[in-house]
Amino acid sequence: MLNLPFLLNLLMCSYLNWDEQTITDFSGTNINRMYNDGYVFTRIGKGVMNQTRSLRIDLSRFELSSENRRILKKTDSLLLTPYSLPMADYNWQIGKMAKDFYETKFGEGTFSANKVKELLATEHNFNKLFIYKISNSKFQISNCEIGYCICRETNELLHYSYPFYIIQNSKFKIQNLGLGMMIKAIIYAQKNHKHYIYLGSASRPTDTYKLQFSGLEWFDGEKWSDDLEELKKQIKQN
Repeated sequence: MLNLPFLLNLLMCSYLNWDEQTITDFSGTNINRMYNDGYVFTRIGKGVMNQTRSLRIDLSRFELSSENRRILKKTDSLLLTPYSLPMADYNWQIGKMAKDFYETKFGEGTFSANKVKELLATEHNFNKLFIYKISNSKFQISNCEIGYCICRETNELLHYSYPFYIIQNSKFKIQNLGLGMMIKAIIYAQKNHKHYIYLGSASRPTDTYKLQFSGLEWFDGEKWSDDLEELKKQIKQN
């Protein structure tokens, strides 16, 4: 018997997909070209890329806004460390954190622990894991891993793809943790001389929080545009 709630959750979590290609050339040049054509790596299978209403920041035009700075102040104890994939010392607790996060946000079956392990512990589409640690004397915490993001990095771009973090913790609670993680990744990309950071797609009303950044562009199916009012209309029409 079909699990209707599960299927509905999958539909709600799916994003706009105009085309799908599977690449075998994993050179930086080819990956940069594919991303520039609106494709992004997925977790479906190795080499699988979907063309979607992709979002990216032109880092030559990015500047922190007053709101960005406010978030950074609230998350000043959060430290980002990049880790190369695949992991030789994969820990099952990472997969559990991801599974719990995505089930809480989007419903049961959204992202399995086994799929997380596949992405992190084998040669797949992603080559970086951002590890977010918190160090705060107020809570007597030092180097506690509180969140992660699975990424793809080339000489020109960073794809901030699958973020997840501890939803609840009895010892502490960091306000705006998810947004703080994203902003710190943007700063990392800019400091490491990337041309762009890709933030996934804009296909659901809940994606509008990504529209707050300066230098933002979106792929309309043919070209990149910075018309955010038109983008908001397109999101509402989905």
